[in-house]
Amino acid sequence: MWWLHIGCIFISLSTFTPYSLGVEIPEKFQKSNHTNNWAVLVDTSRFWFNYRHVANVLSIYRSVKRLGIPDSQIILMISDDMACNPRNPRPATIFNNAHEQINVYGDDVEVDYRGYEVSVENFIRLLTGRVPPDTPRSKQLLTDEGSNILIYLTGHGGDGFLKFQDSEEVTSQELADALEQMWQKRRYNEIFFIIDTCQASSMYEKFYSPNILATASSLVGEDSLSHHVDSAIGVYIIDRYTYYVLEFLENVHTNSQKTMTEFLAVCPKSACLSTVGVRRDLFKRDPSKVPITDFFGSVRPVVITTNTIDIMDIPKRKKTEIENRTKVLEKRKYLPQFPMHLVQGSTQ
Repeated sequence: MWWLHIGCIFISLSTFTPYSLGVEIPEKFQKSNHTNNWAVLVDTSRFWFNYRHVANVLSIYRSVKRLGIPDSQIILMISDDMACNPRNPRPATIFNNAHEQINVYGDDVEVDYRGYEVSVENFIRLLTGRVPPDTPRSKQLLTDEGSNILIYLTGHGGDGFLKFQDSEEVTSQELADALEQMWQKRRYNEIFFIIDTCQASSMYEKFYSPNILATASSLVGEDSLSHHVDSAIGVYIIDRYTYYVLEFLENVHTNSQKTMTEFLAVCPKSACLSTVGVRRDLFKRDPSKVPITDFFGSVRPVVITTNTIDIMDIPKRKKTEIENRTKVLEKRKYLPQFPMHLVQGSTQ
């Protein structure tokens, strides 16, 4: 039957891998062994004057979703709900630039930990997998040895610590030990660690586990500064480092050829007014040969076979009236977070 042959062809094509056909990954890229992508995005600050930290984390959240990581593989932790703060002149909205290009607190935001749930204990338990047995699946980091994990932290910090809720702190040693537990328990393949806070590089200095690439918005002894104020809101609405990261990510797409080296250079001191720190000695691959989508995108593993696949002869059924109707689905896409003059027309 002709339709049966078509079905066989479709299955064969959809299960091909590039390698059996002699297609190779471009030379400038090094192959990753990861099979899935996760993101842990954490805002640790409370109070209205820290509005920018919520905008920081929601902007990164929106970017990784746009590039393919689903909500089921994103853990979003927000210490304070700025969208519902009584001081917010535009309730249910959070903007990341004064142009108010887009509300990053949109209809599809799924917050996994909010308010006082964002604590040092919950954060460490999340990373190490030591959560109570009744913890909902949406609040668990269900990674494995094939997982590439993006960890993004923003808030207030100092030399060797990051504050949570303005009442407790996680130290650089505690964080390093948590990542080592993850490695010993085979909970990751590679980690890309980003932190935007004052003296941020102090938080990765104690790391000793393999396969971790880390970057920070400032070195020890330096402050991480805000970018600009929205006069309609009355507070700073985004930090400098995250602002330039977003400006870069807005020009990255799922088929991007950009590398991690390009990402690590997004905010020179002339723009950030602080020195961006990078630690790459624990990372086996050359960042210049690692596509940015290895951490900000989502892998779609494909298996190739040239063997014939037998399928059952499924009896025909009568098409219903609804099935006969031609329905044109509305094409949807993510709107740019920044004003259009900052978003290039390139697909790189």
